[in-house]
Amino acid sequence: MRKLLTPLLLALSTFLSACSPVGLLNALSPTDSYSKTANIAYGNDPRQQLDIYTPTQKKAGPTPVVLFFYGGSWNSGERADYQFVGEALASRGYVAVIADYRLYPQVRYPDFLKDSAHAFAWVHNNIATYGGDAQHLFVMGHSAGAYNAAMLALDPRLLAAEGLSPANMRGWIGLAGPYDFLPIKNPDVRPVFFYPNSPPDSQPINHISATVLPTLLIAARDDELVNPQRNTAGLAKRLRGAGVPVSEHYYDGVSHITLVAALSKPLRGKAPALEEIVRFIDSDAGRKP
Repeated sequence: MRKLLTPLLLALSTFLSACSPVGLLNALSPTDSYSKTANIAYGNDPRQQLDIYTPTQKKAGPTPVVLFFYGGSWNSGERADYQFVGEALASRGYVAVIADYRLYPQVRYPDFLKDSAHAFAWVHNNIATYGGDAQHLFVMGHSAGAYNAAMLALDPRLLAAEGLSPANMRGWIGLAGPYDFLPIKNPDVRPVFFYPNSPPDSQPINHISATVLPTLLIAARDDELVNPQRNTAGLAKRLRGAGVPVSEHYYDGVSHITLVAALSKPLRGKAPALEEIVRFIDSDAGRKP
């Protein structure tokens, strides 16, 4: 069996290195670990919708909730492409929520963050109907989505507009996120943040305080798209300097894209990202031994 699996993993890894994790990963992911409620509107725009994955097998006690934002340089992305993330989280007993948000050129900074905050508020206020515990609500994202998650956790103005605060989440999880990227080099991202007049307060690293929540940061060690030393390591250092508890991990053998793909069942052998996420959530972001 191992001889058969190895070529499959290599083929999947090669495919995902050049493509978004769509279609193939979802087709190979189990569907018996969750029930899915799709196309729930959290706002009036067609992009303001989310899907909920309720686990078939729940953990004892309160059921944690993970709100996930995908990447795509704030230019692209569809929640349906990340069914494998919903499955991964639901398979571990969590209610997973995957939200769309408006993208460039329809909107620019900070409107997609306002969408993220609005989605968070909807989940906080409604997730009990789907079996989740709003008192154990985590925010997670990959790449541009990790930026969105970081800003919800670090910039209290965003959730204040919804009558909430970062204290309404238990912790946040960032995978390969851009947290300190001025001046902007990526031509696809420049217009999103009004380059060359990008506002400094658009950067998560500029919103550090001792009140920030426990944080889990994960990155590919050789990420060629988002520099892990400047972004992940830099943010972790600043957070620790402010007394914020941070768990920080770097993996070999994965890229910017295959890091999130490693959450899928076919590619979990490539990096222990899901195990680290489970450890973080099950310890209540480090509050429990």
